[in-house]
Amino acid sequence: MEYTVQKLGKLAGISTRTLRYYDEIGILKPARINSSGYRIYGQEEVDQLQQILFYRELGLQLDGIKEIMTSPSFNRTKALQEHHALLLDKRRQLDLLITNVENTIASAEGRKTMSDQEKFEGFKQKLIDDNEKKYGKEIREKYGQETVQQSNARLKNMTQAQHDEVTHLADELYETLAEAFKQGDPASDLAQKAAELHKRWLTYYWNDYSKEAHAGLAQMYVDDERFTAHYDEKQPGTAAFLRDAILIYTGMNPSS
Repeated sequence: MEYTVQKLGKLAGISTRTLRYYDEIGILKPARINSSGYRIYGQEEVDQLQQILFYRELGLQLDGIKEIMTSPSFNRTKALQEHHALLLDKRRQLDLLITNVENTIASAEGRKTMSDQEKFEGFKQKLIDDNEKKYGKEIREKYGQETVQQSNARLKNMTQAQHDEVTHLADELYETLAEAFKQGDPASDLAQKAAELHKRWLTYYWNDYSKEAHAGLAQMYVDDERFTAHYDEKQPGTAAFLRDAILIYTGMNPSS
């Protein structure tokens, strides 16, 4: 079956302006232009649009979606399987939050007693799911499935006191790193204090600490633009500065 812009927009629940924009940026071209100058979409384009909307629902930006879908290695069936797994995770997260709210209502009404840990279970799972969506593939490739699962388990089992401690530690780390960056020397006492704080922060999530793994993570902060953007948000160059400080701290600095 074939569709005009208007019919496809109505079918998919999106505007014709959006479809025209997708055509302009090359993410979804019509199958052909008819003699009257109208865009005509076929079954292949319908399937492509469904895939685009799946990715959009998962929070991907259009440039990233275009890169994925135009890759020679793109496999629609595999992509759908990945979508299915992610949506199941999302449903599990919503179920946890719904249960959390229901239990909190019951607690407020005196029908149930909630532990402090139970009050934050849904939010911890959301943090795990968000990290998995953003960095899961890279982290698993670098450190392995078991290491990631152990880290997630430590986060889920973290008490409220531990959560408060690691939050305070992260704040201290960022403040110290910002001050050290102003000095400009990754070998300074303040920069090395930032590296030490970073190590202490990691131990809340890692079962086993090694200098090699610490240095490798620091390098990833520079190699992966998403991590770089996080650390460079307020001051460009911070990610590289932290990497250099950690390499010195761990003795993994190639120039040392």
